[in-house]
Amino acid sequence: MAKYKFIDLFAGIGGFHLAFHNLGAECVFASEWDAHARATYEHNFKALSPKLFKSGNFAGDITKVDKSSIPDFDILTGGFPCQPFSQAGHKLGFDDTRGTLFFDIAQIIKEKQPKAYFLENVRNLYSHNDGKTFETIKNVLTEDLGYSFHHAIVRASDHGLPQHRPRLFMIGFKDPETPFEFPAKKPLAFDMSDVMKGDVDREIGFTLRVGGKASGVHDRRNWDGYIVNGEERRLTPEEGKMMQGFPSSFEFPVSKTEAMKQLGNSVAVWAIQDYAKQIIKSLDKQYAKR
Repeated sequence: MAKYKFIDLFAGIGGFHLAFHNLGAECVFASEWDAHARATYEHNFKALSPKLFKSGNFAGDITKVDKSSIPDFDILTGGFPCQPFSQAGHKLGFDDTRGTLFFDIAQIIKEKQPKAYFLENVRNLYSHNDGKTFETIKNVLTEDLGYSFHHAIVRASDHGLPQHRPRLFMIGFKDPETPFEFPAKKPLAFDMSDVMKGDVDREIGFTLRVGGKASGVHDRRNWDGYIVNGEERRLTPEEGKMMQGFPSSFEFPVSKTEAMKQLGNSVAVWAIQDYAKQIIKSLDKQYAKR
């Protein structure tokens, strides 16, 4: 039996699921509204976490889920979309976030009282609306819900993967006294020449993003074009998968365009897993005392 249970909100193609599963935790509920992402998620996790699907706990739109019906769990995870908060910064607590998807996260934490949460977002959330959006999120989690709050801008390249991908990680515990130590940075496990199986002029690749027209390799908007053995070439889903830390066995039952979009939306699995390991270590220490 798994020591810890987690839920996977705004699940995408399951980067959080993979990271926590690798550490022995069990996913008891997941939510993803996009049909293509759902297809990829189910294709890869049905055999890995059969109970999740058999129990009907792979939900669509989280705003339509009765929060009390979610199974009990220990850790809430989610790479939630950053929506503007209409009132952010007016110190209205929960009401500041009403109508946004963060409001649903806060509601679930309030209803289910998990031991910990692990949220991921774009780096810009930190400075969005002069920092008021970030401040509101922090206030809801700490003042309204009583959890601790640790945050960092984390790069995939600091956790072995050849991609910058700076992202804001937010982690907290129900017991604010729970100690938490940030994981150590790691050297690259491989570089872009290994990814593209040829001579690439850069060790660390561009941050994968969600599509857009192909730009020339020297265009500032370029994100998937590389010079390989002296010739221009576009990244493939197999190569993008390596850059995000997904295993070679991970499959995309969707078009190449859709697969690249899904990878651009995903989390860097190795970075998530290094932080997840620290969360589990913190919980082990805290609850071993009791």
